[in-house]
Amino acid sequence: MNKKWAAKRITINLASAENEKLEKYCASTGRPATDVIRELIRSLSITELSASEQTTPTLKYDVPILK
Repeated sequence: MNKKWAAKRITINLASAENEKLEKYCASTGRPATDVIRELIRSLSITELSASEQTTPTLKYDVPILK
């Protein structure tokens, strides 16, 4: 494996229609799915959230169930 891309591996679950669309696109362009997905991720725009849009993390506590 090319070490350049070995930084992070992910697994995605696709609906049948999504998988079919990806496979058809890859077949028509001759490109592997990993290249197509990588390009789509690179095209995502990231915007900073304003203070009012940011959420405060909530704390969760484990409470034992008594029988």
